[in-house]
Amino acid sequence: MDPLIPFHTALRWQDIVDILLNSYILFRLYVLFRGTNVIRMIMAIAMLWMIERLAVNMGLIVTSWAMQGIIAAAALIVIIVFRNEIAGVLQTRDFKSFFWGFPQRQVQTPVDIIVESVYELARRKLGALIVLPLQKSIETVVQSGIPWQGKLSREMLLSIFWHGTPVHDGATIVQGDQIVEVATILPLSKSTDLPAYFGTRHRAAAGLTEQTDAVVLVVSEERGQVTVFKDESIIHINDNIELSKVLRDYTGEVTTTGGLKRHTVELGIAAMICLASITGIWFSFARGLETLVTLEVPVEFMNRDPMMEIFAASASSVRLQLSGSGTLIKSVRPDQVKVKLNLANAVAGSNQVPIARDSIALPPGIQLKKVDPQALEVTLDLPVEKTLPVQVIWTGKLAAGLIMEDVRMVPDNVKVVGGSLMLKGIQTIYTEKLPLEGIVTGGTASVSLVLQPSSLKLEEGVRNRVDVIYKVKMRPAASS
Repeated sequence: MDPLIPFHTALRWQDIVDILLNSYILFRLYVLFRGTNVIRMIMAIAMLWMIERLAVNMGLIVTSWAMQGIIAAAALIVIIVFRNEIAGVLQTRDFKSFFWGFPQRQVQTPVDIIVESVYELARRKLGALIVLPLQKSIETVVQSGIPWQGKLSREMLLSIFWHGTPVHDGATIVQGDQIVEVATILPLSKSTDLPAYFGTRHRAAAGLTEQTDAVVLVVSEERGQVTVFKDESIIHINDNIELSKVLRDYTGEVTTTGGLKRHTVELGIAAMICLASITGIWFSFARGLETLVTLEVPVEFMNRDPMMEIFAASASSVRLQLSGSGTLIKSVRPDQVKVKLNLANAVAGSNQVPIARDSIALPPGIQLKKVDPQALEVTLDLPVEKTLPVQVIWTGKLAAGLIMEDVRMVPDNVKVVGGSLMLKGIQTIYTEKLPLEGIVTGGTASVSLVLQPSSLKLEEGVRNRVDVIYKVKMRPAASS
C-alpha cells in the first residue's frame, strides 16, 4: 500500500446527515409497525437484499438478478397482502406519532373484571364476543361498530350481552379499562378446519384472529363454554383460573421496572440496527457507484525563505487519480483541488520535496487514489547579479582564401540574474551558432543569447540579442 495515501473514507457532513436521517426514518417505521407481519416481511426483504449485495461482490451475476426479482416481487406482495394492516397503522396514528415519541403501552387491562364477567355470562348462558386488540389495528377489519367509551365493569358487560338489548349480538371491543365499541361485526373465518359445533361467534372470532393479533373471548350461548382465540390457537377454557392465566399471558402489560427496562433495551437495539443497516447501505452504494478520474493539477509552493527564489522545479503540475461517487466526481471544479508544497525546510540548492496527503486539498467525499510523481525536485537559491562577457559560437568554415580579420560584439558583456550557486561556475554567456558559410565580406549579424540553465535571466530591460560585427579579408599569398 502506498504510504503517502493511507486508506480512508472521507465523509461529508451531508453524508452524515443522510445516514442519520434515513436511520431515524427506518427506526420510526419499526416503532410504528413492530409486532406486525409487515415488519417481519420487511426484515425478510432486508435479508434478501444483503444476499443480493453479497452476490454482486462475489460476481454471481445470475444470482444477483434473481435476488433483485424476488425483492421486487416481495415488496409488491407486502403492499397487496398487508394493505389493510398498513392502512390500519397509518390511519390510527396521529401526526406526532409518525415523527417522534414512542407508543405508550395501553392502560393495564383489568383481567379480573373480564374473568369475573365472562364466567357470570357463561353461568347465565348469555352469548358473548369480546375483543382485546393488541398491537395491530383492527379498525379496517371490523365493521359497523357503535362507539361506546364506557368504563369497563362487570355490570356493563352483563348489560351489553343481556338478551333483548339491541347490541348483544355484536362484538364488544375493550381497550385498556375502556369499552370503546359495541355491536361490531367481525369478518367470518373461511377455514374448513373449525369444529362443526362452532357457531357464528366462534367463526367471527377465528376470522378476526386470522387477520390481526387481537385476543377474542367467546361465550357459547348453548353450552356456556368459554373459548379464547389468538392467532391460530383455539383454547377451550376449563375454569376461571385458566382464563386469568391465558389473558395475562396474552394481554399483560409492562408494568414492572424489569419489563420497562426490557422495553427500552429493545428500542435501543432496534435503533442501533437501523443505524448499522443504513450505514451499510450507504457504504454499499458509495462503493458501488465509485468513479475514477485523473486530473492535472498545478503545484503551488508555499512558505519558502523570502530571501531565496525558486530557480527550477522538476514539474509544475502533478497528476492526481481521484475516486468518488459519479455525482460528486462530476461536480468537482478545478479550483477545488489544490496541491500545496511546503518549502519551509528547503535549503539553497536542490531539494527533494515529497507530495504528502496533507499537501493535497480535496472536496469532501472525494478520495485520493494515486499521485504522479510522488516527489518534486525543487532548486532554491539566493538571487544575485553577475556581469559576464559574451562570446559568439561560429560553425562551418569560411570560403577558401578568406580569413576573419576582426570580430566585435555590441554589447560585449551582459548582466545576468540567477542563483548564487549557479552563477559561481558560469564565466561566459554564449550566442546561438553563427554559420561562416556564405560570408565573403565584412558585415553585421544579430544573434540571440543562449541562457543555460533556463533559470538564468538578463537584467530587466536588456534585450536577448547582440550584434556581431565582423571583418574578413583575403588570406595573404604565400611567399615563394
